[in-house]
Parts: sequence; structure tokens; C-alpha cells
Amino acid sequence: MPNPLLPSAVRQLEKAVDRAARRGNVPFLPSFVRSQVDGVRPPLARLVQGGQGGEVRLKLYLCITMMATAKPYDIRQPPVPLTWARMLALPPETGPRRVNSNLKWLNRNGFIELEPRRGNTPAIKLVSAEAPGIPYVRASTQGRYVGIPIEFWRNGWILHLSATGIALLFVLLEAQGGYKEPRYIPKERQESYGLSHNTWTRGRKELERHGFLTVKRTPQGSDFDYRRLRNSYWVDDKRFLDHPGSPLPPESPIAGDSDE
Repeated sequence: MPNPLLPSAVRQLEKAVDRAARRGNVPFLPSFVRSQVDGVRPPLARLVQGGQGGEVRLKLYLCITMMATAKPYDIRQPPVPLTWARMLALPPETGPRRVNSNLKWLNRNGFIELEPRRGNTPAIKLVSAEAPGIPYVRASTQGRYVGIPIEFWRNGWILHLSATGIALLFVLLEAQGGYKEPRYIPKERQESYGLSHNTWTRGRKELERHGFLTVKRTPQGSDFDYRRLRNSYWVDDKRFLDHPGSPLPPESPIAGDSDE
């Protein structure tokens, strides 16, 4: 059954996007998505760990990042917990408590700093999720970045996708980079994203169902080696422009090429 709170939540998101005056993509560092150190989970994987417990904190953090547009990348007058709850389509009875709990988690785990304000909700300041204690920097000033179209928020995709689906969407966009054809992701690279096999499987099915993802079986290896068929992934970023529930796009020429 559809969540009756979704239409109001999308309107709240539209207002937040308009206030932020965002255009184009919201940038994230590749190191937010993919670990640079063996055995260390990247920030994205840390946000979604614990199953459904990561849903609110991931979406809350992504909204904060979208809204904090200029140095020092803070929200001096953030929404009150009830407004956050409405924006995330959470029930008014339990939503504000969940928002408060997850804001404290983000503060405690080095994603944001909560700055007390007398008689008001704390201001929110982004800090480096990759290096605790280091000021936040806009990813687009650091070279390569993972760009998430603003329509992810404006059209309500952030509400319709689960934390699992969102995490894999970020991962596949990072892996896809500037390539123009489906990409095979080697095991070592998959492991650097810190997501479980179950997360990959569930996220893949969800993204395919929503029309974001095409998976092809393509041969890997040279002509002189044994060539195995492996999954190659292609994310159609034009799908962000559509509204959730709209007809699925026709298969793209890239995704529809034969294996011959």
C-alpha cells in the first residue's frame, strides 16, 4: 500500500530544493562511496549498516548535503524534527524522535556537527565524512566526483528508493564514471564499496524494477584466455528526470546491444 505521506513529503523536498537553489548535480567524493584503504568501510556503507536502521540516517544525511550549499556548508536554521519527518514521509507520532536519534548518530559518527542555539534546534554543519575532524569540502572542487542529479530530491526518488537501492545507485554511478557503455566491476572493486552480497542482490532488483539499471552478461578476458560471462551494469541517469511510478523508459541502445 502506498505511503499516504508521500505527496506532502515531495512538496517539502521541492521547497528544500528551491531554497537551496541547486542546479544540476549534487557532488559527492568518490571516497564517500568507495574505500581507499583495505578493510575500512567507506562512509556510505557505514550509513546503511544495520538494515532498516540506516534508512533514516542515510536520507537525512543526503538531504543535509543537498541543502548545505556554501561555506561553511551548514544549515543555520534547520527544519525542526517534525518538518524533517514530513520531508522524509515519516509518521508524525514517531518521526521526530527518529530524526533526533539519527541526527545524534550522524554527529557522534563524524558526518555532521550539531551546534547548540539557545531556545532553538541546533544548527547543522557538514564535516568530512572520510576524515573526522577535517572541514567539509565541496566534492566538485576536488577533481572527479559522483554527481547525483537534483531531481533525485525534487522528484522524490529519495523517498521511493530504499537505503539499499540508494547505496547501490551511488556505487554503480561511481563505477560507471564517464564511461559510455556497461561496466563490469571486478570482485576487488566490489569489495572496496563495503556492501554485502545480499545488498547488491536486493539493490540490483530494486533499481531494475524502477527503470534505473540494465544488467548485461558480457565476456571478460582476452582472446587467449578463457572468457567468462560476467554481469556488466549500466545506470540510465535520465531516469532521474521522470517521476517515480511513471512508465519505464525503453531499453537504451547501449544496454540493448547484442553480445555478438
